Amino acid sequence: MQFIDLKTQYAALRESIAARMQRVLDHGQYIMGPEVAELEAQLAAYTGAKHCITVSSGTEALLIALMALDIREGDEVITTPFTFAATAEMIVLAGAKPVFVDIEPDTCNIDARLIEAAITPRTKALMPVSLYGQVADMAEINAIAAKHGLAVIEDAAQSFGATYQGRRSCNLSTFGATSFFPSKPLGCYGDGGALFTSDDRLAQAAREIRVHGQSKRYTHTRLGVGGRMDTLQCAVVLAKLERFDWEIERRLQLGARYGEWLAESGVQLLAVRPDRDCVWAQYTVLLPDGTRDRVQELLKAEGVPTAVHYPIPLHHQPAYAHLCCPDCCPNSQALARRVMSLPMSADLSEADQERVARALTQALAQVQAATPA
Repeated sequence: MQFIDLKTQYAALRESIAARMQRVLDHGQYIMGPEVAELEAQLAAYTGAKHCITVSSGTEALLIALMALDIREGDEVITTPFTFAATAEMIVLAGAKPVFVDIEPDTCNIDARLIEAAITPRTKALMPVSLYGQVADMAEINAIAAKHGLAVIEDAAQSFGATYQGRRSCNLSTFGATSFFPSKPLGCYGDGGALFTSDDRLAQAAREIRVHGQSKRYTHTRLGVGGRMDTLQCAVVLAKLERFDWEIERRLQLGARYGEWLAESGVQLLAVRPDRDCVWAQYTVLLPDGTRDRVQELLKAEGVPTAVHYPIPLHHQPAYAHLCCPDCCPNSQALARRVMSLPMSADLSEADQERVARALTQALAQVQAATPA
């Protein structure tokens, strides 16, 4: 069993992917070829955002957004410590300081109720993360940002295709930034990502920044990076878009089915708020504290792969520990010991999914039976 089944997906799209890639090989425009503009137009239409700017990775998308907003040394950006390191990493590389706010104990997303207390005169932006495929509470976050004159960057690396109050992730704030890393809901066959905005000025800034700050060839109007998405990777994503709606529907169905099968298992399921959905970039559950290592061992013995997203919150990581006291985000600290992700992809069969659910239920019961009261 695959944790993420990319092979079956490729088999279904083999001819389309081959045709798309062959077209690139035939015209030979490997950088900024016509597939780049074609993909940007399709992705903008999909999200409803006015502009899409493809970039070399989801990580680079965050950095370019920060640079376009002129985030610099001395500024602060509020975010969550319960995320992949790239979120805080790009804030630091932009010269600013990440300010960590704790997460909701039932969704693992940033707790919007705690944001306002963290705002200072140096705060310039908020960077919520749409973790595991579910958008954070963007209405409340945007309201706080508007009150204080702040920009909002949605780190939507895991939530492309998700909806929130009838709108698509990546079209909910000043900037939306997503990733096309192969394991993401919409992935390429290498690194890739995209930025979304409906602000013309910010879109132009982002386009210039991704090509070394050029407003035209060899005219550098601002500081930039080499942040373009390869034409071949755009071709792959274009092919994958052909069945993306089906894949999202499958993810929603599989998430609901996991919930049904695991309801009586003893694991805590993540809450999905009624005004949004979750595309389950990872199907993550919360195990009783102290059981995860043994449960993972038992599942591995049964041929069921698992993963942990994420075992150490950023405020406990050596590179970022100086930014926050060890106990500043107790929910993040506690949930990092309990989260475990199960196999999830659109091509996961019902038989394999049922096998996973049964194995997890049995493993947890075995571990708890062996634990002294």
